[in-house]
Amino acid sequence: MRVLVIGAVACGTRAACRLKRLRPDAEILMIDQDQYISYGGCGMPYYLTGDVSHIDELRRTTFHAIRDERFFKEAKGIEVLTRVKAEEIDRRKKTVKVRWLDTGKTEEIGYDKLVLATGTKPKVPPIPGVDLEGVHTLSNLHDAIRIKEKLVKGEVKNPLVIGAGFIGLEVVEAFGESWGLPVTLLEYFPQVLPRLIDPVLSRIIENHLRKKGVKVVLNARIKEIVGKNGKVVGVRTEDGFYPADLVLLATGVIPNTDLAKQAGLLVSPLTGGIVVNERMQTSDPDIYAGGDCVEVVHLITGKRMLMPQGSLANKQGRVIGTNLAGGYARFKGTIGAFILKCFDMSIGGCGISLGVAKAEGFVDATYALNIQHERAHFFSIGCSYYNLVFDKRTGKVLGFQSVGPYTDGTLARVHAMSTLLLEKPSVADLVELELAYSPPFNTALDPINVVGHVAENLIFERFKPIEWEEVLRRLRERDRDLLIVDVRTPEEAKEMVQRYPNWINLPYQGAKEAIKTLPKDKDLVVVCSVGTRSYEVVRWLKAEGYTRVFMPMGGVVLAKSWGEDVR
Repeated sequence: MRVLVIGAVACGTRAACRLKRLRPDAEILMIDQDQYISYGGCGMPYYLTGDVSHIDELRRTTFHAIRDERFFKEAKGIEVLTRVKAEEIDRRKKTVKVRWLDTGKTEEIGYDKLVLATGTKPKVPPIPGVDLEGVHTLSNLHDAIRIKEKLVKGEVKNPLVIGAGFIGLEVVEAFGESWGLPVTLLEYFPQVLPRLIDPVLSRIIENHLRKKGVKVVLNARIKEIVGKNGKVVGVRTEDGFYPADLVLLATGVIPNTDLAKQAGLLVSPLTGGIVVNERMQTSDPDIYAGGDCVEVVHLITGKRMLMPQGSLANKQGRVIGTNLAGGYARFKGTIGAFILKCFDMSIGGCGISLGVAKAEGFVDATYALNIQHERAHFFSIGCSYYNLVFDKRTGKVLGFQSVGPYTDGTLARVHAMSTLLLEKPSVADLVELELAYSPPFNTALDPINVVGHVAENLIFERFKPIEWEEVLRRLRERDRDLLIVDVRTPEEAKEMVQRYPNWINLPYQGAKEAIKTLPKDKDLVVVCSVGTRSYEVVRWLKAEGYTRVFMPMGGVVLAKSWGEDVR
């Protein structure tokens, strides 16, 4: 059996190596139009930060061998041709026309089975100036090398990043913290990480970025990238001009499907990805495809979508290799799990956000928020924020997000939740979930349990939530129907009590009797630091017959984490 693999970065190399392990007699040829193959592209931002000292570290194995043509030939028995571009597939003849980019030579290569792992290309926005010198993308090692060389030579003084997705957030850290440069981040949407993180958490990230010196501009409507003498000098939006001598376009990617379209394979008009079945076969059963060029099924919505992630590309490559070897393997879809580092912060999630849930027709979708130490408080390294998206009518869990310190805590909860989501859990399942506990590692009730408790309390309407945005707006408007009942200690509440006439302090210890004096003709908003004490006081008030009682989830700590002037 002769197998031809087009694309040799993640999915393609994984498929080839898996096949060779299962069928050592298989004849495998990989081709790639680049000189660099089998590298960790997700590590490129960390080459810019300096965490990865040399570009070759992204090409090495764990035993320090560089994955080049020689490595695959000698270690794997797989032939690799680099700087060779596949131009045309003849499915009837089972041949691929290829061109050697350095010489122009063309040749037809035959195959029994074909694998397309053609990846993506940068999504470049249609705005004037994208072709100016100094405007970059970060889609391959060549891009990373060019940007790093400019940084090392001191040619970059004012970097600007367009797009606040994964790459955008990782690269602003490189420019700002590692190189000490003033960074501007422009984002079209009203929040960072749109569709991935809900605003209740994205505002924490935005405030963190600003505290780190990043100029964050949301709702940015870019008119043009401005140049002088062919070089970029800044970016003009509808609201102003932002100087820049390097502009990074982190505006997403699109599947590289030109070859698939030329061959007449089915390509989705909705997602733009190659259509494959669970065995990763295209509309031609002798042609497989995987990695960032294919569409996948989202296991929460059931809809097909693009999910360009190195982890999924490797999983799909293994499935392809197994099936090529005569086995039976399936890639059922994605739960959308992700994790990233942003300065001192870790950000992760899985499933779908509340915004996506509403857009997908989950009309009863809502969220529960919990702020909690990720370890016992006497071993704490800071608080983390946990956001659970669920259907209030059915109790079905739809998604989970977490923001916390740069530790393994966020990753641990994302791992647990992404595994649970495969089983279509309910809120009750989270409440009952058993997770390991020891004070140096966890709290007695894991944050997943506790955010489940909050969700359960919302389902049974044990408290009425109110958004901090509304509370702060009504405070500033001096709303006479609003009374903030702060159940923190007098020292904690002192400043806010002095600032606002309708902010009073009833300390938690003693509040059970003191609340009986509160008026019943006002909206009572009960607050504490993170919501633990205030929830209990809300329950006491309801028992006393109070009906206009509300509580903002996350307490004062949440509002402070947004950068609001709340003490």
